[in-house]
Amino acid sequence: MSKVFSAHAVSVDGYISGRTPEGKEEFGRGLGDAPMLFDWYFDGDTPSTVFDGFKLSEPSARFFDALAARDGAVVAGHTTYEHSSRFGGGSPHPTAPLVVLSHGPVPEISEKQTLITTGIEDAISAARAIAGDKDVGLMGGGVITAALAAGLVDEVILHQVPILLGGGRSFFNELPEHIELRLLEAVPAPGVTHLRYEVVR
Repeated sequence: MSKVFSAHAVSVDGYISGRTPEGKEEFGRGLGDAPMLFDWYFDGDTPSTVFDGFKLSEPSARFFDALAARDGAVVAGHTTYEHSSRFGGGSPHPTAPLVVLSHGPVPEISEKQTLITTGIEDAISAARAIAGDKDVGLMGGGVITAALAAGLVDEVILHQVPILLGGGRSFFNELPEHIELRLLEAVPAPGVTHLRYEVVR
């Protein structure tokens, strides 16, 4: 059976967005002049073989492309969907279709996207059907938290950027109980450390 994993860029203190000097949250930004959490996507000299326009360091490109090649479908929540300009009617991944999980109707869903309103279990089931023998990627703190609480996540991958944001939007929401992780791989790279964990069941 295919695996379910999440992969997110986070600060060392666990935020996926900081705040602008005006106090407004901005996805991927740090505080004030702090670097973007996604600078490592573009600061290298090795083009990604999966995502056009990405130029990473060699160790980041190797790790990132191996991960991206696993994706057969992506599940994102309604908030992530809206904050990402609805992915232009497509998907955040160049070849893996998008499943959007929402509590209600999303009128702007395109025919290239799949809407699920009946919970995380059904969203992941629909994504597995689309992915075939490939894996399912999860996007957004709400989706990953719901999937972890339901026991549906196999791996958690953190692209940890060496900065303490001190505030913003946390990656993980509150979980009903602790979840143990086992480190499988740690890849240091310029501007980021890639950490791959297995969820212990």
